Amino acid sequence: MQVSVETTQGLERKLTISVPAESVDVEVKNRLRHISKTQRINGFRPGKVPATVIQKRYGQSVRQEVAGELMQRNFVDAIVAEKMNPAGRPSFIAKSNEDGKALEFEATFEVYPEVTLTGLDSINVERPDVEVTDADLDEMFITLQNQHKTWKENKRKTKAGDKLVLDFTGRVDGEVFEGGEAKDFELELGAGRMIPGFEKEITGMKAGDEKTIKVTFPDDYHAENLKGKEAEFDIVLHKTEGPVLPTIDEDFAKLFGVQEGGVEALRTEVSTNMTRELTQAVKAKVKEQVIEGLLAANDVEIPKALIAQEIDVLRKQAMQRFAGQMDLNNMPELPADMFEEQAKRRVKVGLLLGEVIKVNELKVDENKVNELIASAASAYEDPKEVIEYYATNKELNQQMQNVALEEQAVELLLESAKVNKKNASFKDIMNPEGK
Repeated sequence: MQVSVETTQGLERKLTISVPAESVDVEVKNRLRHISKTQRINGFRPGKVPATVIQKRYGQSVRQEVAGELMQRNFVDAIVAEKMNPAGRPSFIAKSNEDGKALEFEATFEVYPEVTLTGLDSINVERPDVEVTDADLDEMFITLQNQHKTWKENKRKTKAGDKLVLDFTGRVDGEVFEGGEAKDFELELGAGRMIPGFEKEITGMKAGDEKTIKVTFPDDYHAENLKGKEAEFDIVLHKTEGPVLPTIDEDFAKLFGVQEGGVEALRTEVSTNMTRELTQAVKAKVKEQVIEGLLAANDVEIPKALIAQEIDVLRKQAMQRFAGQMDLNNMPELPADMFEEQAKRRVKVGLLLGEVIKVNELKVDENKVNELIASAASAYEDPKEVIEYYATNKELNQQMQNVALEEQAVELLLESAKVNKKNASFKDIMNPEGK
């Protein structure tokens, strides 16, 4: 086998490989000989078909089959000999494939880039200094109460949090527009379901009131014919209901599966869950900053083949999220450019973290794997069952090992980064945009 290597552009390489004629011809003859013993051809007894007939009927297809296998086999031998690391599958072009002549072919492919890590000490990280306070816990209990609230009809003026039943008729330029009418429409004030100004204008009304309000559709409204338009709505308010929050007592605790210990046991459980979520959120924020710093300090060329593979992964994940909402068989394939930037980033991060792992010879810390599994399991009713499931599911266990190894790489990068603590609240971390 003779091999020549050419750099075409960027990470693309072209190998020109020549396989001696005798290696090809011997393999072709052996396969044709086997065919002659097994094939039934009219006019000839089994095993007695002349070689010329077998050659004429099967020679070309057999040679193509042999060439394909030899190209794959010799390509692997060539990249091992040349110490090359392909990214993605090669494309083969046979330049010469004739009886009695050497098989010559070209293999074009991309290689992984050479990564040299720099600027690790220039990474800046603000680590949130935060814990779950009693005030955070009290606010969470209000949220839990709201999740189990009931409604009671009232005759007072409406306010935020009330549920209304109303009719409305909307007009633009004096004409009722499509979708502008509703009967017995249920609306919770403060939920933000309506266009800006609508809820504010009907706040303070009472059951039985009628009112005409004026609002303006936002410039980015989904209906083109209504963007930026002023509208009038005739409102008829039929019924108003105010929220009734459940009392925080032993029965309330039982709503969340706490059968013993009452409110104190529930507070302990909720606090534990909040602390777990907060810890994960802080870890994610620190990791995000480390990754951003790593990307900013290191530019790396990305193989197109890896981007294409990552786009396929992201596309499949998106399709899975749509499952149950629509018929996926009739849904067009999502365009690649929807995922391209995200795919590029993920590939680049993978290459850089992979280099951190390789350079520092990091191995999976089984203790960290067990900690991660235990943390994930603690969110379930029976953690022991979840831990046992991870132990018996190789794919899930491997995924957790990959997560652990990535975390180890991030922790190592943190050792050389500039890390400053910053006071933060539970809300800052868990609800940074105030939503």
